[in-house]
Amino acid sequence: MAMQIQGNYDHSGADYAERVKEKQAAERAEKAKEAEKAAEEKNSGRLSEPKDEYISSEKSGNQPTGLYRVGQDENGNRKIFFDDPKAGHAKEQDDRSEKNEDGKAPKVGGDSQGKPAEKCVTNTDKVDREIKKLKEKKQQLKQQIQSASGDEKKIRELEKKLTQVENELSQKDNDTYRRQNASVSE
Repeated sequence: MAMQIQGNYDHSGADYAERVKEKQAAERAEKAKEAEKAAEEKNSGRLSEPKDEYISSEKSGNQPTGLYRVGQDENGNRKIFFDDPKAGHAKEQDDRSEKNEDGKAPKVGGDSQGKPAEKCVTNTDKVDREIKKLKEKKQQLKQQIQSASGDEKKIRELEKKLTQVENELSQKDNDTYRRQNASVSE
């Protein structure tokens, strides 16, 4: 009893893949509709959410506060001033009217909040001396290595010290180290 089956079953795999894709597309569309409905329900119960909007100062008619502006200090150098919104509109008007009366900018001893200007001096002399000492030590070690040509144990010891000094020098001989270890005086 032999049974013979004839037919081409290659197309059955493609049909299944197509059905799965159609099913997934239908599920995605259904999820998108549900998300839209949920968003509509969420927004219908509340007022519209506030959104940021640009309104130019010409349209609003008000002079904006809390802005930075460029001006000149007592030495004639350019300086950035901050118009504090808490200081109010009246102080701004006083500053600008004072400028218009003299024809020059008012003398400013600090920022727009009335604090006196601070002058700080950064001194890197100590760091520079430290770096100079390390460079001198490096030179001395090189000379000692050259002069100790016969004793290998001493040469290895001096080379080890030299690499330590070079590593320390590479860490300290840069602007970042100078800034971090500089002394600041007011």
